[in-house]
Amino acid sequence: MGRTLDQVRYKCALGAMQTVQSIDRVLPILHAGPGCSDKLSTGNGNSGYFAPRIFPCTNLSEKEIVFGGEGRLRETIENALQVIDADLYVVLTGCSSEIIGDDSAEVVNSFRLQGKPVIHASTAGFKGNNYLGYEWVLQSIFEQYLDDGKEYETEKGLVNVFASLPLHDPFWYGNLEALENLLADVGLTANIIFGYDRGLKNIGKIPCAEFSLVVNPWLGLESARLLEQKFGIPCLHYPNLPVGAFETGKFLLALSEFAGLDVEKTKKLIAERERKYYYYIERFADIFLENRIMSKRFTVVADTQYTLALTRFLVNDMGLFPQRQYAMEDVPARHQATIREYFRDMNYGIEAEISFETDGHAVHDEIRKADYMGYPLLIGSSWEKKVAEETAAHFLPISWPLNERLIINSSYVGYEGALKFLEDIYSVVLTRYT
Repeated sequence: MGRTLDQVRYKCALGAMQTVQSIDRVLPILHAGPGCSDKLSTGNGNSGYFAPRIFPCTNLSEKEIVFGGEGRLRETIENALQVIDADLYVVLTGCSSEIIGDDSAEVVNSFRLQGKPVIHASTAGFKGNNYLGYEWVLQSIFEQYLDDGKEYETEKGLVNVFASLPLHDPFWYGNLEALENLLADVGLTANIIFGYDRGLKNIGKIPCAEFSLVVNPWLGLESARLLEQKFGIPCLHYPNLPVGAFETGKFLLALSEFAGLDVEKTKKLIAERERKYYYYIERFADIFLENRIMSKRFTVVADTQYTLALTRFLVNDMGLFPQRQYAMEDVPARHQATIREYFRDMNYGIEAEISFETDGHAVHDEIRKADYMGYPLLIGSSWEKKVAEETAAHFLPISWPLNERLIINSSYVGYEGALKFLEDIYSVVLTRYT
């Protein structure tokens, strides 16, 4: 029997319009009912090349529901091609158009046969959420835009990078830039399709990559495997964002070994970076080691990407102890057993219990009942603010929905990112004693 969910942390699959919007000069065209775009456009940084509240949309009415909306879709695509200057147009289908059986693929293919840069992705909300929609958009680009019959020359050191969910993750842009910088440190070139001045020129280089890199517990894996099938591009899966010295060093070594680089040179780079990193840590060790200002126990309520990365950092680098952690993005069941193992793979023999939950109300009930043995550290979204007040927790909002902070290009990735994370945590902690 179904249940009512409170404070869910994901959107319907049509929210993949944010994935499209994050690719420079690529435009979503929605084949859906009125209001879908407006309801799905919440998040950090939704303006840009074309704002979501004015995306082309068929705005299906009762007429189209009864008689079909394919003519309306054709008209909308034609008008978008005439009026809007974009490099690629991606038709996304909503619930109403798929329920009535519109053949959106046939309509789009008729434009492609005319040489128009139009592709489509099936993103009805009843099929899944915006995390899955992200995968479906990527797969549509790979299958409909890239030519698998063409001979591509592999570019040495070029790496396709897939990590955060664009726009939905407040730190998505900063994370990609930080990963790009880490790859450059070991002599690799990141090929990223999202963000500033990338777009189709980087999409066109995808088949030329030496390998693909997925930095996420599960998101992006299916798309990377499709690239392996179509173009023979191998995939390196690093399951969590590298935050802090321990994970960043492991990440750089994994990259170097997979790419066949000079591992000894990478080890020297790591030692140099760690020397500077620990210089800053040592300067503030008296604050980090002061037990009276914060309990050693913490909880992260976010999608698995952050729950895993921040848990590992706080345990491995800072010596904190995890209470139950929460992965909130409705992780597909086929990935859950593997992800549980990631949470058992930490230093000092410490394991974290991970709960794959979608109901914020249930999560908050468990947090209220937990014994944190002091002032807990609670990391989550704006929806955790109230339960943080009720439990006297030190509260840091980092995940969607995020109302208290503006994130432009910040990131917690790498050595500098970890220091930024500690600044944010202890800036909250110290307010209790001012």
